Amino acid sequence: MIPMLDTKSDLKLYEEEIVKEVLEVIRGGEYIFGPKSKQLEKEISEYLGVKYALGLANGTDALILALKALGIKEGDEVITTPFTFFATAESIAHVGAKPVFVDIEEETFNMDPEEISKKVTNKTKAIIVVHLFGLSAKMDEIMKIAKENDLYVIEDACQALGTVYKGKKAGSIGDIGCFSFYPTKNLGACGDAGMLTTNSEEIKDKVIQLRNHGSEERYVHSSIGVNSRLDEIQAAILLVKLKHFEDMLDKRNFIAKTYYKGLNNNFHLTEHVQSREHTYHQYSFRVEKREEFMDYLKGKGISTMIYYPIPLHLQTAFNYLNHQKGDFPIAEKISDEIISLPIYPTLPFELQQSIIQSVNGFLTK
Repeated sequence: MIPMLDTKSDLKLYEEEIVKEVLEVIRGGEYIFGPKSKQLEKEISEYLGVKYALGLANGTDALILALKALGIKEGDEVITTPFTFFATAESIAHVGAKPVFVDIEEETFNMDPEEISKKVTNKTKAIIVVHLFGLSAKMDEIMKIAKENDLYVIEDACQALGTVYKGKKAGSIGDIGCFSFYPTKNLGACGDAGMLTTNSEEIKDKVIQLRNHGSEERYVHSSIGVNSRLDEIQAAILLVKLKHFEDMLDKRNFIAKTYYKGLNNNFHLTEHVQSREHTYHQYSFRVEKREEFMDYLKGKGISTMIYYPIPLHLQTAFNYLNHQKGDFPIAEKISDEIISLPIYPTLPFELQQSIIQSVNGFLTK
């Protein structure tokens, strides 16, 4: 089977350098928030153009600590999208707040700014914007709504490191940016790791305290925090891969453009909006008769994946919100039709041509 991704081949490109750096950490004896973690924080902050980047255990923690640092609590409401990975809304529930969903745009799969204003109440405290699959949401419109209603904006950029919106990188536009370095991400560790970014010194200080059991000074705890510390070995691996990150994004972009040029447009393909750069964490499009399509490609030895088959408002875990089918029709339609093809920097050109030929062949079989 042609896999959806190939973390082994990606890692092999820098294996010698990674092994050297990991051995240095092991022999050095500092395994949590050592010099590699501090260097990664510095380099990510410089890369994104933000004042502060704070290493965390994973991207989900970044979302939860973002909400905690902003004082979001029980009784508050946070607006977000129903078409994303579960962690986005899960983090809102974790701090006791209510996830308030708005429908998405049919072409970009991102939350529709026109729907946000309709859901703002006196309980609304923040918006969590998801830059889905590596494509930025419409941040100008969203930031304008937030300013008019005195709301915080958290960017869930867990799939969008390197994505650019009108000259600014995702995660540098709102009050807080949240990133995941899960192994399958465009910049992936060999385990879990995450990052939170901000230009606010107050937020930075709060997150530093929260990530270490609410403590700024050893054994002195001024708040209830969590244990969310960046692993030094993961930081070392990420530093190596960060050196090559822009080159990897260029390769993803080339693969995505090759798909767009080669695939039949009956698959509801959409080229990314020119004012926003796409980093193609996934290459996704819509197809009718999806199960038949997936079975056909499986028979050709091609992997596919559905991101995401059930929108969040229809997940059992959120039954308490009393949503029903039809509440967010575009998100539901996309969930029924969306499909993703293999995309990773080391995908050979010849294999991609075989995928394109097989995909197009589905329409003529």
